[in-house]
Amino acid sequence: MTTILNTAAANLLEVRGLTKVFGTLKACDSIDLVIGKGEIHALLGENGAGKSTLVKMLFGTLEPNAGEIRWNGQPVRIANPHAARKLGIGMVFQHFSLFDALTAAENIALSLDDEAPISTIAAKAKALAYSYGLPLDPYALVGDLSVGERQRIEIIRCLLQTPDLIILDEPTAVLTPQEADKLFETLERLRSEGKSILYISHRLEEVKRMCDRATVLRHGKVVGHCDPRKETAASLARMMVGSEVQAVVRPPAEGIDKSAALLEVRNLSRKPATPFSIPLRNINLTVRAGEVIGVAGVAGNGQGEFFEAVSGEVLQPEAGAVHIRGQKAGSLSITGRRLLGAAFVPEERLGHGAAPRMKLSENLLLSRHATDKRAFLGKAGLVRNTAIYAAAQRIIAAMDVRKSAADPEAASLSGGNLQKFIIGRELDRQPAVLVVNQPTWGVDAGAAARIRQALIELARNGSAVLVISQDLDELFEISDAIAVMHNGELSKPLPIAEATLEKIGLLMGGAEPGHAEHAVEVA
Repeated sequence: MTTILNTAAANLLEVRGLTKVFGTLKACDSIDLVIGKGEIHALLGENGAGKSTLVKMLFGTLEPNAGEIRWNGQPVRIANPHAARKLGIGMVFQHFSLFDALTAAENIALSLDDEAPISTIAAKAKALAYSYGLPLDPYALVGDLSVGERQRIEIIRCLLQTPDLIILDEPTAVLTPQEADKLFETLERLRSEGKSILYISHRLEEVKRMCDRATVLRHGKVVGHCDPRKETAASLARMMVGSEVQAVVRPPAEGIDKSAALLEVRNLSRKPATPFSIPLRNINLTVRAGEVIGVAGVAGNGQGEFFEAVSGEVLQPEAGAVHIRGQKAGSLSITGRRLLGAAFVPEERLGHGAAPRMKLSENLLLSRHATDKRAFLGKAGLVRNTAIYAAAQRIIAAMDVRKSAADPEAASLSGGNLQKFIIGRELDRQPAVLVVNQPTWGVDAGAAARIRQALIELARNGSAVLVISQDLDELFEISDAIAVMHNGELSKPLPIAEATLEKIGLLMGGAEPGHAEHAVEVA
């Protein structure tokens, strides 16, 4: 690794000795960072390394305990996000700050000083989105949009503020490869215009592709700087973790009765719940014991609606549309399906997978009060706090969840650490069926490998695992077969030995399975 410093005249932002303390934890410990003008600078580190704390201080949502921030060579105090935006700093958060009941344009208007009519803001947003290849319906209600579509709103809202420095926290985590490519084109254009970008991502190949320099954090401290283009993904991961990241191994399923269909979806159809929802059309899928089945697809093609139907968030008029361990479950609630041995991890962890202002142990109780009644509830329904706390600590240890307190609120964890806890909460039950949506969104390389290996091991121990993911590399790494969701329809699973990126990509684009095969053969 080499330390690369710019001349003062070329520096847009300088951070000197920036420190943030929570109780006895130094989340950021004397951080030094230099971002040049017209530079894409990567900020790398494990979940809990201090990245989010650092950028929150740069954006004014946290006050540093010590250190200095210099902007264009001058010391500044960034008291709040408004001051950051006025200075020329924009940020796209990993966890979205959008109001579900408002339209995309209304959410954008709330962050702008411009008092223009909503129609004008909507037109500007739509035009900007189109020019950057990130299509956006400004009049769509946010509550009806997929996570990928919400990400587009955040990006467009930031770009409309014309910042000099853009902080992007996991910007491609919920984007398809095609959408990510469009975003990269946008970033390269912004760099050519002299804009600077602080780029946080756990996808190390895109860091190598896009970034001019990188600063690596570990346990709140800077452990080095490098030119990521001269590194490998493995060497970058090693800098972040401090050791080698274990490769994911997918052994064959042996000694399992593969004839046991633990999750069956039969002729599942669903009318759109809102004008912006995707109808589901005659979906059929079987996941057997020992299998990991992946579901790929471009964001907004019905994956969310499919998860709702399988998990019980939305009940089906036809009880037989969903079977769990041979029993009709379509009319059962989430709790009813959990009692049959199923477990579910939704796409959005904060507010959906976990209650933000409740402790981790309390979130554990919310999801397992019915399935673990004897362990967690005493006589007359009294809560056994000691047992719940012990179970939460067991999950925290198993998944290496980094935290600032023994039993913190869910909202206090970094996104990746909260994801590790939620996944661990469900794996801890050893469910017969696990349905997980975006399992490693915003998770560092080491934790992602841990989660993926755990999903494979759960299946190889006799469970059925269904993984919905926009990360094709992930699906190819862990799946025994991959199906594709497009416009509310699900293709037949393609065995992993026959699957290629080209075939899956064509199906994601709407090609018929036969046409996808033919197109690949011709090519």
